[in-house]
Amino acid sequence: MKKYVIGLDYGSDSCRAIIADASNGNEISTSVKYYPRWNEGKYSDPKANKYRQHPLDYMEVLEESIHEAISKAPSGTAENVVGIGFDTTGSTPALTDKEGTPLALLPEFAENPNAMFVLWKDHTAVKEADEINTLAKKWEIDYTAYEGGIYSSEWVWAKMLHVLREDEKIRNAAYSWVEVCDWLPALITGKTKPETMLRSRCAAGHKAMWHESWGGLPSEDFLTTLDPLLAGYRSRLFEDTFPSDVKVGNLTPEWAERLGLTTNVAVAVGAFDCHMGAVGVEVKPGDFVRVIGTSTCDIMAVPYEEIGDKLIPGICGQVDGSVIPGMIGLEAGQSGFGDIYAWYRKLLEWPLQNILNKSNLIDEETKEKLIQEIGDAIIPELTKEAEKVSVHESTILATDWMNGRRTPDANQLLKGSITGLTLGSSAPLIFRALVEATAFGSKAIVDRFIENGVKINQIIGIGGISLKSPFVMQTMSDVLGMSIKVAKTEQSCAFGSAMFASVVAGIYDKVEKAQDAMGQGFAQTYYPNEENHKLYSELYKKYQSLGRFSEENTVANL
Repeated sequence: MKKYVIGLDYGSDSCRAIIADASNGNEISTSVKYYPRWNEGKYSDPKANKYRQHPLDYMEVLEESIHEAISKAPSGTAENVVGIGFDTTGSTPALTDKEGTPLALLPEFAENPNAMFVLWKDHTAVKEADEINTLAKKWEIDYTAYEGGIYSSEWVWAKMLHVLREDEKIRNAAYSWVEVCDWLPALITGKTKPETMLRSRCAAGHKAMWHESWGGLPSEDFLTTLDPLLAGYRSRLFEDTFPSDVKVGNLTPEWAERLGLTTNVAVAVGAFDCHMGAVGVEVKPGDFVRVIGTSTCDIMAVPYEEIGDKLIPGICGQVDGSVIPGMIGLEAGQSGFGDIYAWYRKLLEWPLQNILNKSNLIDEETKEKLIQEIGDAIIPELTKEAEKVSVHESTILATDWMNGRRTPDANQLLKGSITGLTLGSSAPLIFRALVEATAFGSKAIVDRFIENGVKINQIIGIGGISLKSPFVMQTMSDVLGMSIKVAKTEQSCAFGSAMFASVVAGIYDKVEKAQDAMGQGFAQTYYPNEENHKLYSELYKKYQSLGRFSEENTVANL
């Protein structure tokens, strides 16, 4: 009898579900469902770097994606699903009541963005992050030590403190907080009570300053010195954390019925998408895995003996078991990657949306189709033209900080920059500069690891951009001077979740065996052009110089 597992990958815009054969990883069916309220642009304000998502979006796409995936699978598949695993963006937390219910699910807060999940790229908490960093450097224990030494506004304590300060009604109703990667497994197993919910080692270690050497989360004294509003939260959260090879529980009868599955389905502890993506592409020591999408997240799994007591500055954490249990997980990344290309597309779409859209020369249906057709063609056409430009002619220079900087040395106050413009600068030349900027940002991260003695044997690219944009991938390979393997499946994160689902279901006794059995391999490899690499090495020095100027002169005020 075949056994199947489900991997659920909650990204910035959508949920991707895969059903896989647990014996060999063969993809039985998939489904992608977009968050309905988020898709309508609700509850967010990009100008203020404010991005919120309603928990109902997560619940609705959970049901819809699993139902659709089952409907595409052979008859009898649902009865033989034995495990579910989750990965999500992060840090994406929400405040909860005493039952662990996100406040936005309560009628009185149903339309309040402060009651919702604060998406990873929400940067409204830069002031709070700065206060955490200042206090941590003065404290007897530097609670940021295992998070690269710099706490980010993208992470949970800064976000939750910001919301508590901003909204008195929410403050009075809040009891605890939860990361979405913890809430979803807890929800479908009926284990949402804050004090007893199983919490992800991945989320807690990388984003919540959890470390066993100081007894878990930062001390009550530290938190209340930061702000008295945090009084009591530590005791209403957690001491222990768990890797994803630990079972949360089984589907409740209610959720088994809602999902069309059985109560025999085991549910794994959740984790962040990029960490699961590394598992999904069979990460080994020495592999540098890049999850390339709206942002990037870079993941390594390093043996204890290699990392020793080393602390790598300016990354997004080093956490025992956050990727592969029994190894130290290292995380870095860029706050903007595909988002930068999307921003440029929107910039060029301005006349379509604001001039053509008001035209009386064509009917509304034709107008709508034309705007859609042109919008969809912008990036592909820019790519075609940008590819024709040699590195010698690439005279425009940009930094990749349109959404701040995640690594190295997190600073969400930074702004992007473009220089070297002339009256002859074209849209494709600017686009090429943006692509090169994202590649230069990638090099800064790789260099930080290498400078601190971390061995990188190969780079693996996963995510939509790695499969869909040879131009971006080749440029990155040329800039890094390293080959890049591209994972065959677009759903590497969901596959990683499915692998852990197979472990908690008892099919494999550790995730490495699940990787060996279920891994899908690679689609292609990009090799660096040595001449281009030499030229880019010189341009990279100019990128660094522009970055220093930008950091000194264009940082936004707190």
